[in-house]
Amino acid sequence: MDATLGLEIIEVVEQAAIASAKWMGKGEKDTADEVAVEAMRERMNKIYMRGRIVIGEGERDDAPMLYIGEEVGICTQADAKTYCNPDELVEIDIAVDPCEGTNLVAYGQNGSMAVLAISEKGGLFAAPDFYMKKLAAPPAAKNHVDINKSATENLKIISDCLDRSIEELVVVVMDRSRHKDLIAEIRAAGARVRLISDGDVSAAISCAFAGTSIHALMGIGAAPEGVISAAAMRCLGGHFQGQLIYDPAIVKTGLIGESKESNLARLEEMGITDPDRVYNAEELACGETVLFAACGITPGTLMEGVRFFHGGARTQSLVISSQSKSARFVDTIHLSEAPKYLQLK
Repeated sequence: MDATLGLEIIEVVEQAAIASAKWMGKGEKDTADEVAVEAMRERMNKIYMRGRIVIGEGERDDAPMLYIGEEVGICTQADAKTYCNPDELVEIDIAVDPCEGTNLVAYGQNGSMAVLAISEKGGLFAAPDFYMKKLAAPPAAKNHVDINKSATENLKIISDCLDRSIEELVVVVMDRSRHKDLIAEIRAAGARVRLISDGDVSAAISCAFAGTSIHALMGIGAAPEGVISAAAMRCLGGHFQGQLIYDPAIVKTGLIGESKESNLARLEEMGITDPDRVYNAEELACGETVLFAACGITPGTLMEGVRFFHGGARTQSLVISSQSKSARFVDTIHLSEAPKYLQLK
């Protein structure tokens, strides 16, 4: 995958973020999602590539989606043979969440973003739309913490690795009833808890950056977003582990599949023969080259949200590459007409 593709996927998330941000605070989460999907699809179909969606979005909420198996890119079009050389193309697997945190956009809350990850064919784990137990931690704690250890044990390890007291640590947890005991344990150990309603991709990635005041992500969230988080954390050298949760009794709400048995059968159909396996970032995003891109829709820990002005909009994006071993923050002004002036800050 060349550098040009890296630049173009920034535009993909930027266009999705701008489209969704126009619906910020209007209470219509499905519309905010739908316009982001369409903007993302339209821009991807202008890229010289043959891409395939391996992780789509919306299946759980029956919302508009870039569906799993959908082909995108100029070289997937009906007349592609006239201008695409198959010998020059690398087939690309793509994981997308055009509006991560639809409720956050709908109600004008912080932390929503448009996000995607790409790799060569077979380079991203095709996670089912189940849930996943997750553990994210800073690079210093990589391979020291473990998802099978208790929260108390992992907090002690992170404390030692960062040379901080446990009382200084902040752990992000989704505000769900299934996390009642986890939250109590974290607080009893002395750490602080930051509860979020949605959007745990941003929380996972924030663990890899100093200065975010986020030192771990713990708990159960959506599995597709877990793969996207793993792609970013692999590039950043952070710690990420995920374990699929297929029992509806554990997550208590929202899991596709009426029973544990039907979910196990679905996993077997997908070729997942060890449903209890713990995956690390390198297994969830195993491609030779992995690229991650995100653009803030509403303001967040890592990025500003979309800011509109007369004649255009301003976005802030993050692109992370395993190839160049870089994380770039990209500040972009998008002009729709001649502006009265450009705001520098």
